Parts: sequence; structure tokens; C-alpha cells
Amino acid sequence: METDKESIIKTIPQKGFFGHPKGLATLFSIEFWERFSYYGMRAVLLYYIYYETTKGGLGLDKATATSIMSIYGSLVYMSTIAGGWLADRILGSRSTIIMGGVLIALGHVALSFPGSVPALFISMALIILGSGILKPNLSSIVGDLYTKEDYRRDAGFSIFYTGANAGALIAPLVVGTIGQTYNFHLGFSIAAIGMFIGLIWYIITSKKTLGQAGRYVPNPIGKEEKTKIIKGFSIGAIILAVILVYSIATGLLTINRFTFVVSILGIVIPTIYFLVMYNSKKTTKVEKSRLLAYIPLFITAIAFWSIQEQGSTIFARIADEQTQLSIGSFAIKSSWFQSINPFYIVFLAPLFAVMWTKWGKKQPSTPVKFSIGVILAGASFLLMVIPFSASGGSAISPIWLVFSFLLVTLGELFLSPVGASATTKLAPAAFASQTMSVWYLSNASAQAINAQLVKLYSVDTQIIYFTVIGIVSIGIGILLLFLSKKIHGLMRGID
Repeated sequence: METDKESIIKTIPQKGFFGHPKGLATLFSIEFWERFSYYGMRAVLLYYIYYETTKGGLGLDKATATSIMSIYGSLVYMSTIAGGWLADRILGSRSTIIMGGVLIALGHVALSFPGSVPALFISMALIILGSGILKPNLSSIVGDLYTKEDYRRDAGFSIFYTGANAGALIAPLVVGTIGQTYNFHLGFSIAAIGMFIGLIWYIITSKKTLGQAGRYVPNPIGKEEKTKIIKGFSIGAIILAVILVYSIATGLLTINRFTFVVSILGIVIPTIYFLVMYNSKKTTKVEKSRLLAYIPLFITAIAFWSIQEQGSTIFARIADEQTQLSIGSFAIKSSWFQSINPFYIVFLAPLFAVMWTKWGKKQPSTPVKFSIGVILAGASFLLMVIPFSASGGSAISPIWLVFSFLLVTLGELFLSPVGASATTKLAPAAFASQTMSVWYLSNASAQAINAQLVKLYSVDTQIIYFTVIGIVSIGIGILLLFLSKKIHGLMRGID
């Protein structure tokens, strides 16, 4: 008997985009523009927060601004849990993506007009919710375009991933240049326009290219349950609003206290996730073993993302304050450094894909790949000790940042795609639909920890900062390497 999946596949034009389903072009485009808007905004947001008001900024101190950026990134990844649930239970992926895109666009619009710190937080809240709603559901629909046996499936995801990084590569060069040359709000306007372009293109083309993909609700809630959820959500929202208004008005809730609360949540939420999955009656003995194997991988991923995500915070500050921003007579914008990581990804990811395919079963195990990834990340931090030790306080060459980004990007290619794959393979079957949310939480936890960690950074502490974090990360990688055989055994047949 024909399955629902097979019925959906038949509604999708299977040729039309480099031998792939036509719908891949639609999803590639909105992912490109969503990443363009997000990374374009992020390329100059830190500077907007801490630049003096005379330079068009908000004038917050640098440590607080850097912490806010980390919390921002953490909440974006935490909110993917809500995005997955909303699509699975109420709206389906297609409608959820439109909702997410609208919220993101409105968030960028809010930043496009001169405002205050509260206006910044309103914008961030909209983009956090929108990104969390949109991000997991785009990937879900890409999967709906192919059967599990379709040989084009992995290549399709690779093309989609390239679209994301292409948007992230171009964005700082466009939005960053406009934002830093003219004014920040004009840059944010370009980010808003990019999101609107992607959203409009998606709405126009999806009807003809995506068929019924993403229109179904996998696990819809009943009317009675829906009423209870709406009631509970409404009461919770009212209580939360009252608490926020009271705590802000009385001065109980400060920026630093808020970032501390989110940092705690970054540790508590994944801990609860693992405890619930491990203690569930639906989790078999073999699945519990695999879950135990996944925990050290998850912790390693947190250590890796903690370093990788500082590329948009600590390294953005270094680029702006301590780096030679000229090559001869050619001037460099500090925001351009945010294009280095996606540049490497676009060109190196295909080489890694070919390498793993060529090695086949001879390639390193998942724990070994993770250990190499976090060791390379640690090395990227230790590398920065050299120029700062020798500079004597003068500006360093941009080449040091270029090579540091190269090391951490190589680490990302060893860890990130492998981690996403391992997550889906090691998770208990009863929690299969939540596996990617668990993986995203590794990044959320890392940035939640960073919100406190980056407060320790300053020009005076940077040598010890990079040294300690670099050594700790390499130590985690070496420990994982020693434990790799034992962890691989707990994976019970999963490579």
C-alpha cells in the first residue's frame, strides 16, 4: 500500500534544479536570504551596541555588549524547540516557515530605525522567535523532497547547506560595508530587505515547486488538548509579562541578571532533556547505551561551539580594535572578517564530503572526529597568543585572524556535520522528532556559557584568556581520544 510519504513525493516536481527537485531551489533561496539577513545584521550588531552614541551606537560597555551577543545566539538555538513543536503539532512546516520569516523581517525593520536599548531588545526578541520557528522547518522540508532511498538526498542537503553559507559569506561584505560606511540602521535595512525578498520568493514559488511537502501536521493536537494548551500558554504569558514589567520597573531585572538566568538555562535544559530520554520507559537498553555514548560527544560539542561562536564576539572586537585594517592603500572593514568562516565552509565542505566518501569504512570513528574538531578549535585560540605576546600593544596583522578562522573552520567540518548525523543515529526512537533540537542545544549551551565567559576578556587578560580556553579545549579533545574506543563500543554498532 502506498504510504503518505510516497503520496507527497508524487506532488513534487522531481527535476528542474541541477537534477534535483524544483523545490530545492525555493528552499535554497529562502535559506540564502535568511542567512544573509541574520549574518548581515550580526556582522555589525556588536559594534552598534557598544559604539558611542556620537558614532551611531547605543553606548553600552563592551563586556555587556559581548555578553548580550552570546545570549542572543543562545536564545536563537533554544527557540528551535518551539519551532519544531509548532510545526509537528499545530501548523505544519510550510505555514510555520512563513510565520518565522515575517517575524525575522519585522525584527530587522525594528533595527532599521533609530531607537533605544528597549527597541534593540524588541528587535532581538522578534528575530529569536522567527529564527527558531524557521530554522528547523526548512531542513525538515528539504528531507520531504526525497525518499530515504533517493541517492540525491545527501547531495541535496549539501546544496542547501551551501546556500546557507553563501548567504553568510556575502552578508558581512554588503551589510557590514553599508553599516560601517554610512550608518548602522541603513545596514539593518538591507538585512530586512533581504529577508523580505526571500520570503516573497518562497511564497510565490512554493505552490508550484513544493507540492504537498510540509503541509501535513505529523502529530496534530486534538481540540480539547488545543484548548488546554492555549489556556495554559495565555496564563503563562500573562504571568511572565507581569513578572517582567515588575522586575524591570523595580530594577530587579538587569541585563547582567538576565544573561545569568539564560546561562543557567543553557545548562539545565539539555540536562533535563537527557534525563527524560534516559529514564523514559520507551527507551530501550540499547538506546540507553547509545545515549550514554552521546553525552561526551555533546559536551565536546559545547566546548567546540564555545570557541567557534566567539568569532562573532571576541574576534569581532579584536578585528575592530587591535587589527591593522589596511593592506597598502586598501581599507578593510572590521565586519568583513565575519565572512571568513563561511568562505572556508563553501570551498572546503565539498572536499571533506569527497574525502569521507573516498575513505568509506576506513574513515575515523565519530568520537575521533569530534576530538580532532575540538583540538583544532583549541589550537585556533592558542595561535592568537603568538601575535599578542609579540605585538607590544600595537595592531596585529589580519593574517593571524585569517589563519585562526581556518583552524576553527577545519574543526567545524570535522565536528558539525558529523554531529548532526550522529544525533539522529544515537537518539532513542521515541524521541526521534526532537533529535535536531537536542543538537542545536549544544550550540545554545555553548553561547549561554560564553555570556559569562566573555566578561573575563579584555585587552589586559587576552593572553591568559586564549591560553586557558585553548588548553582546556585541547585537553577535552585528548581525553575524548583516549575514551574513543569505549564510547564507540557504547554506540552499539553505530559508526
